[in-house]
Amino acid sequence: MSTSLTVRDIDPADKSWLKRESRQVGVSMEEFVRRLIHEKRAKTERRPKPSEAFARHFGERHGVELLASARRAYRPLTFSTEDDE
Repeated sequence: MSTSLTVRDIDPADKSWLKRESRQVGVSMEEFVRRLIHEKRAKTERRPKPSEAFARHFGERHGVELLASARRAYRPLTFSTEDDE
């Protein structure tokens, strides 16, 4: 399953740079662009927050009720008994 991508109105200087770089590496321009895109995606993939990782592994599907996030301040836990109500 291969798809083709056409870039229109590319700057001639950019195109000549792509040709030079791909020639140095020894691959086609298309393969060189694929590698650039793959490298860029790998660098920009963000790591999940600890809370996201926790939710993924221990979330509601697994019987754990997650607390709502407190945005700006620490929210201490409060315990109540039946007598307090």
